[in-house]
Amino acid sequence: MTTALVILAAGKGTRMNSDLPKVLHPIAQVPMLIHAMRAGSVLSPEHTVIVTGHGSEAVAKVARAEDEGAQITVQEDQLGTAHAVAQARSALSGFEGDVVVLYGDTPFLQPDTLERMIEARSGNDLVILGFEAADPARYGRLVMNGDVLERIVEFKDASNEERSITFCNSGLLACNAQLLFSLIDEVGNDNASGEYYLTDVVEIARRRGLNVTAVACDEAQTLGVNSRADLAAADAVFQARARGELLELGVTLMAPDTVYLAADTVVGRDTVIEPNVVFGPGVTVESGATIRAFSHLEGCHVSRGAVVGPYARLRPGAELAENTRVGNFVEIKNAEIAEGAKVNHLSYIGDASVGAATNIGAGTITCNYDGVMKHKTTIGENVFVGSNTMLVAPVTVGDGAMTATGTVVTRDVDPGALAVARAKQENKPGYARKLFDMLKAKKARRDKKA
Repeated sequence: MTTALVILAAGKGTRMNSDLPKVLHPIAQVPMLIHAMRAGSVLSPEHTVIVTGHGSEAVAKVARAEDEGAQITVQEDQLGTAHAVAQARSALSGFEGDVVVLYGDTPFLQPDTLERMIEARSGNDLVILGFEAADPARYGRLVMNGDVLERIVEFKDASNEERSITFCNSGLLACNAQLLFSLIDEVGNDNASGEYYLTDVVEIARRRGLNVTAVACDEAQTLGVNSRADLAAADAVFQARARGELLELGVTLMAPDTVYLAADTVVGRDTVIEPNVVFGPGVTVESGATIRAFSHLEGCHVSRGAVVGPYARLRPGAELAENTRVGNFVEIKNAEIAEGAKVNHLSYIGDASVGAATNIGAGTITCNYDGVMKHKTTIGENVFVGSNTMLVAPVTVGDGAMTATGTVVTRDVDPGALAVARAKQENKPGYARKLFDMLKAKKARRDKKA
């Protein structure tokens, strides 16, 4: 049976107190909407329909960057969840498969839960996702009779006996597409809010004599985000889970609570990560590397045996080969550092290629930007770049060459050559004493006037 996803992403998120649509707020540096889309992708959906509202254009742009085939529909008026799902009707016209309804602000749903919902559909017309709540509070209760879901009771309408139920409604469901829209057609808005609630389809389905059941998942999977506090709590949940997975995979985290991971961070076993390391999107670290304290990595690849930091920054396009060294206060951007090369201190290497076994001295800068365009620096193998060298790109330093300390390189350096480009030093006897005396006198006159 083919499947379609309908992801509800129309909410403004007033409690977020933000101009950014709620579903675009990030967890682990990825918008919540993308977490939901990636969870649903396990079902290989034929259609993915994003129901937008507030900030529709921004939401659509993010959704299509993740899945260019995503279909966007707009809920112009916020009239409830059933009304929101109804906006997907035209996008799914003629579709005969199952629809799974997800929420863009519920980022932790696991793929196996969705698979179990689809499995449950084989013997039921409608499947609801529920969870055992530690504190049921004001959640809607799922009233079960064996495997049959008899009804959903909202807290305000529940009897004392029903309020004692801890099996609660997540709001997610799976149903045949055309049946779901048929059920929604019968949903009314005779309630205090005047809204059309998706939960009402359960009662309508039961009246029709249809089979309705509920599948259970962990409460953490249904965690919704409605405020900045919720967002922080959700991110903490993600980080705890991701750190635990790395530890299980054989990664050493010296101070786990201080390591911040992105949603797509990949780290190989026997890697050591010291305290206060931040991983941005797009980072892969191979086995046996060391990431030292207070380093920041984003959009980069670190190979086996490499050592990064402390206090290093790897920006997008940084490619570190095996057994490289990138030390304290070094920034690498869009550059390849070949096997065994070292950039150990206080340097910026951008838009560059550094050959194997080359040593980059402290204070080296590749001057890659002319104010309009970026230019490349190519440094060969076994090169020694002296401290405080400025490499004015585009420029090439050949294999086995050397630059003298303080050199400004503006022309290519041949293999094996020594480049020296600095002003001749002159020592003027007694000038320091005279200069200091002059400056002190000037300061005294200024202080007297003050």
